[in-house]
Amino acid sequence: MESHSFTTHLSTDRTTVWNWMSRPGAMTRLSAPWGPLQPLREADNLRDGEAVLRPVVATVGVPRAQWVAQHRPELFVDGFQFADRAVSQPFAALTRWQHVHRFEDRPDGCTMLDQVSTRVPKRMLEPIFRYRRRQLVDDLCAHERAETQWGARPITVAVTGGSGLVGSALSAFLGTGGHRVIHLVRHAPDPAARFEQRRWNPDAPVHSMLDDVDAVVHLAGEPIGSRFTGSHMAAVRDSRVGPTQRLAAAIVEHGGPRIFVCASAIGFYGSEHGDELLDETAPAGDDFLSAVVRDWEHATRPAAQAGVRTVNVRTGIVQSARGGTLALLRPMYEAFLGGRLGDGKQWMSWIGLDDLVEIYHRALFDAALHGPVNAVAPEAVRNSEYSDELAATLHRPSLVPVPEFGPRLLLGGRGARELAFASQRVVPRVLVESGHQFRLPLLGAALRHELGKDTDKSS
Repeated sequence: MESHSFTTHLSTDRTTVWNWMSRPGAMTRLSAPWGPLQPLREADNLRDGEAVLRPVVATVGVPRAQWVAQHRPELFVDGFQFADRAVSQPFAALTRWQHVHRFEDRPDGCTMLDQVSTRVPKRMLEPIFRYRRRQLVDDLCAHERAETQWGARPITVAVTGGSGLVGSALSAFLGTGGHRVIHLVRHAPDPAARFEQRRWNPDAPVHSMLDDVDAVVHLAGEPIGSRFTGSHMAAVRDSRVGPTQRLAAAIVEHGGPRIFVCASAIGFYGSEHGDELLDETAPAGDDFLSAVVRDWEHATRPAAQAGVRTVNVRTGIVQSARGGTLALLRPMYEAFLGGRLGDGKQWMSWIGLDDLVEIYHRALFDAALHGPVNAVAPEAVRNSEYSDELAATLHRPSLVPVPEFGPRLLLGGRGARELAFASQRVVPRVLVESGHQFRLPLLGAALRHELGKDTDKSS
């Protein structure tokens, strides 16, 4: 068994860092998205709580073993140190994992020291701890910037779609930042959930679900990526327009929440624009998705007209190893089967998951933001450029173009045209003019961070 040390110097004081680590969402924010184990349940405290991770890929016929990390009360020093070890099999025997997290004061901030005793070689752990370091530093900076620039103070945020890709990342970010997060769920609330849950009926929302709520973030909606049958298109539309309209009305009638941030999409602009630059003033397109997004945004108007600051976050292609396009393409490239889509000339307006989270964060606190906001990176890329960058990140060739009939077979003609082959060169004019700072504005850096290929060893 070996002992490995990882040191991070932070400009933030020890108490602030400790509080961040103690709050709901810390494990989610720090877990490497490309890893084979992902958080299932966070520990409810750092003294003697228990965290659970599970494998991403299950083997047919074999029970999916869980990694259970038990915190060690005998090594807990409030404000300075906590520790955990693997206690479940087969991971406990295979790894002999023991991890001590220590925090020390410095004149200009604090030092976080991770001491890991394990059979796992250090070279396998280094990308994980580089990721953790960057996440922690960037998250702390984002919260400090919000407090300095927009006077952000702890608020209560109700979130629909809180268990999805964006919702789980945003909830964790807000939770570690000291905000109270309430998930509005369609099932019976789970009293053991890390974030508070309240029942939400999209067809008839009960106003009491908004009691003591300052802001609402609405992310729920039927996933779009499926074959464009009549029933699928109806589900995409019906899960967005009606529920959003009723939620907006509930916000107005309740009278408590003063901020409404609603998901939207760059599909608003339509699927084919050539090289035209599309900012928030560009008109809606004329295909199915653009009509859905137009009506989706229109459904938020009752709140805006009643004086509730309303922001429509028009999201591009989200880059995350945990889901969406990147998670779909990664195994293909790793198997040497990656390549451009069709002729590769279509524009892709993308956004890293953490940058998207920060845009939602800004929408909650920047009083100057309202109406449509393009949530995309500053520079769109062509699909061929994206393919080459992803291949380079994974050290694979980009040699196998995906023929057009493939997406048409999976999505249907309309779905392929409006999703797979959509060409939208969108620019975040509102954000750029407001001086917004993107974490990872360049595609290569964003992909390396998400896939654990970042070689920055600074601390």
